[in-house]
Amino acid sequence: MNQILALDYGLKRTGIAYAESPLFIAHALKTVKTHDLLIFIENHLLKNNVVKIVIGEPKSLSGGKTNSSDMVQNFSRRITKSFPKIEIKFHDERFTSKIAMQTVIGSGIKKMKRRNKETLDKIAAVIILQDYLKSEEFQRSSNT
Repeated sequence: MNQILALDYGLKRTGIAYAESPLFIAHALKTVKTHDLLIFIENHLLKNNVVKIVIGEPKSLSGGKTNSSDMVQNFSRRITKSFPKIEIKFHDERFTSKIAMQTVIGSGIKKMKRRNKETLDKIAAVIILQDYLKSEEFQRSSNT
């Protein structure tokens, strides 16, 4: 089955989610230390048929670049260089951390466990992927 990965890229940790054809429903996968991310992706690609990686694109409220934008772009170039056959897409990640926190609060997780940033990173990756899967761009590409 074809698989799409989504990354909520961060300085310290990156949340990862995936969806598989034919249903393409986003699922949390894991959180990895960002400095181990390329190794994780390489190992994941050996075991799965990943056709696309969606990376959360940091944007300011007005839609412009942020301090993290160049870092994410540089990482995407590293992925492209290491794995040239994998399609890379960017998807707006504004508000995903806040939505992830509201999701965790709404799920009834106790306050001490909510402090676990890894959970928030995974949920943010799921939200990025869900939003991408609902986007017109994905809908057009999956119907062709």
